[in-house]
Amino acid sequence: MIKARIVVTLKNGVLDPQGKAIEGALGALGFSGVDGVRQGKVFDLIVDHDDRSKAEDDLKAMCEKLLANTVIENYTINLG
Repeated sequence: MIKARIVVTLKNGVLDPQGKAIEGALGALGFSGVDGVRQGKVFDLIVDHDDRSKAEDDLKAMCEKLLANTVIENYTINLG
């Protein structure tokens, strides 16, 4: 079995209203000097493969088909 972490983030230039809201809330809570907040998603998975290459291919397919909107999001796959 292979553990994997997938991190999905918005591409540069894509408006991030949730990140802006978080940035504003941090400022309202007294955390000054915080700028450029971007939010994303993290998926932790266990893939039932012994073949790391096959696992990575499957994880990439999962991202392309469901986990990430590749028009506006980037993703990274980290195998444990």
